[in-house]
Amino acid sequence: MHMLGLNALRKQRNQSDDQSSPGGGERQGHELRRPIADILRDGIYELRPSYQGVNYRILYFFSGKNIVVISHGLSKKAKVPAIEIDRAIERKNKYEANPKVHGVKR
Repeated sequence: MHMLGLNALRKQRNQSDDQSSPGGGERQGHELRRPIADILRDGIYELRPSYQGVNYRILYFFSGKNIVVISHGLSKKAKVPAIEIDRAIERKNKYEANPKVHGVKR
């Protein structure tokens, strides 16, 4: 697993805009982009790790300010298939309909 990508995902909601912050003041959050991550559509993002020449995609979405929900992952050679994005959107809709079922306390 590409640890830079995982660490960026963990940190992206907690980074500030402060230009004096370590790391050059880069804003991450929903703005984290290639090569580490990208937005697909309808609130679905992809984390883009690679390992031993295989490209993986981890599809996820945000819930509130501090929660990242992973839908699923796949390996790929081309563009993420629409059916995979649709699957993530369906899971996002189910999650948002009742987050408490998924163990989220708000």
